[in-house]
Order: sequence, then structure tokens, then C-alpha cells
Amino acid sequence: MTKSKTPSKIPHGTAPNVIYNNLKADILSGKLAGGYQLRQSEVAERFGISRIPVREALRQLDAEGLVSIQPRRGAVVSTISITEALEMLDIRLALDCRALRLAIPNMTDDDLDRAEQIIEVSEKSIDPAEWPDLNWQFHATLYAPAERPLLFEMIEQTFRKTAQFMRVQVSKATGKVRPQAEHREILKACRIGDVEKAVKLLDGHISYAQKVFAATVRSRNFRLFDPSDEPDG
Repeated sequence: MTKSKTPSKIPHGTAPNVIYNNLKADILSGKLAGGYQLRQSEVAERFGISRIPVREALRQLDAEGLVSIQPRRGAVVSTISITEALEMLDIRLALDCRALRLAIPNMTDDDLDRAEQIIEVSEKSIDPAEWPDLNWQFHATLYAPAERPLLFEMIEQTFRKTAQFMRVQVSKATGKVRPQAEHREILKACRIGDVEKAVKLLDGHISYAQKVFAATVRSRNFRLFDPSDEPDG
């Protein structure tokens, strides 16, 4: 198991949440790839705690679909099929566009400036492993003003599941130039309050990512995200 920094001593009452948050972060970042077996004894040793809060944390992750508790294998990091990934991108089209439509009337200058800052950070990044997370930060910043927490949660779960599946490969295929240019156009439409234009641009933006993913699959160059692809440190 990939180890990350964790508290040397975890207060008993907060242990399940600490374990849950750390494992969730490792799964969503790709450090724990789909199919990885999460042995309770190893997780308990990592956090220096008993198996009871570990089981509670794993049950919570199972309820969210991030792990699957299987007979004789225990908890295994979930993965999805190529067909499911393509369908999830269809779902994203509907959810993301709805969120943006609701968000634009509520956007403040601070929201727009934050989105601009994320674009600038993304343009400076030379590591493809960072691009999906920066991409999510940009989209999340635009959707947050919609003030629809359930919708936002659904979008994030769908985004994270597809990102977990096709993470670095699609980022390398699309590069940064076109996605970043599209981000700037979407943001420009948001700044002037042009809801219809912004939603149309967003639809095209996600549709293009879906087409690239499908083309990558057809080229037979696709493979599941391998955490060893990420640079050390």
C-alpha cells in the first residue's frame, strides 16, 4: 500500500473519519489503483490503531462505491468498465451543464478570479499527473455558486470515478492547449453572464474529452491508471 503521512496518534473518536479521509484521498488521487486489496491488518498497522475503526471506514467507502467488500477478499478498490466510463461522461454532460446554468447568476468577482487563478496555475504545470486535479478545481469553482450540494456531490463522484479510471492517459492525449483555451472561453462567458454560451461551451468541452477517451480506447493504447506513472515525491 502506498503510504502517506498520517498522525502518529489518532484520537479514538475521530479514527474512522481520519482513516476514511486518508484512504479516500489515496483512491481519488490514483495512489490506490482499481483492484487493489485493502487488508484491514495493513490499514490498521499504517494508522497505528485497531481494526474496528478500519472496518467502519471501509464500510463508508463501500457505501460511496469507492471500494467493494467482496467475499474472501475483503475490501477492494473499485474500478469501472470502459462502457461505464463513457456513460458516466454522458451523465456529466447533463449534471455539469445544469450546475453551471444555476451557478452563473450567483457568481461573484471572487469566484471568477479564483477560476482565473486555477487556469494560470494549470498553464504553468508541466506534470500531466496534476492536470486532472487542477481541472476539477476549475470546474468545482464554477459550479459551487449554484448552491446545490447534492448536485455538486453527484458531479464530484462522477468526475472522480472517471478520473480514477482514465486519469493520466487522457490528459496526455488531450494535452493542455485546447482544454485550457476552452476553460478561458467558458470563464469569459461566465464573466459577462452569458448563460447559454457558457453552457454550450461546457457541453463541447466535455464532449471533446469523451471523444478523446473513446479514440484512446480504439487505438488499443489505453490501460488503467498505474500509480507508478507518477513521479516520485
